Amino acid sequence: MKGSIRSMVVVAFVTSAFAGVACAQSLAEPDEAAFDAGLAEMGADIFKRRCGSCHGVDARGHGPASGALKVPPSDLTQIALRRGGEFPNGEIALFIDGRFDLPAHGSYDMPIWGARLGEAIPESSLAEEIVRGKIATLIEYLKSIQRGSD
Repeated sequence: MKGSIRSMVVVAFVTSAFAGVACAQSLAEPDEAAFDAGLAEMGADIFKRRCGSCHGVDARGHGPASGALKVPPSDLTQIALRRGGEFPNGEIALFIDGRFDLPAHGSYDMPIWGARLGEAIPESSLAEEIVRGKIATLIEYLKSIQRGSD
C-alpha cells in the first residue's frame, strides 16, 4: 500500500507540473518536443534559483558569486560543443547530483545537489524520485541552451 501511495504522489506531482503541456497536446499522440520544452522550462526555474549565483542567469559562468570561487564556474552553454556536439545526459546528471565519485573531474567544488534538492522531503525513497526528476529538468534546460562557438 505504501508503494502505491508513493506512486500516486509522484504521478500527482508530475501531472500537476506538466498540466500546461498536457493541455496543449493530444493524449493519443503525445508531443515529445512540447514535453521536453515543459521540462526545460521547469529546469530553467530550478537553475535560476540554485545555479544562477555561480553560473549566471545566462549559464556562461559569470554569476555574482563566481568571483569568490577558487575554480571558476563552467560555461554551461558549451557542454555539447566541448564534447564533439553530443550532450552527455548521464555524465552531467551525475555531476549535478554530486553524491557519486567522479575522479575525472578532480575536486568537487559544487554543492552536492543530490542531497539538497530532496532535503525538504521527509520520506527518503520519495525524495530520491523527486531529486531525479529535478535533475532531469535541469538536464533538459541545459540541453535547450547549448550553443556553438562564439
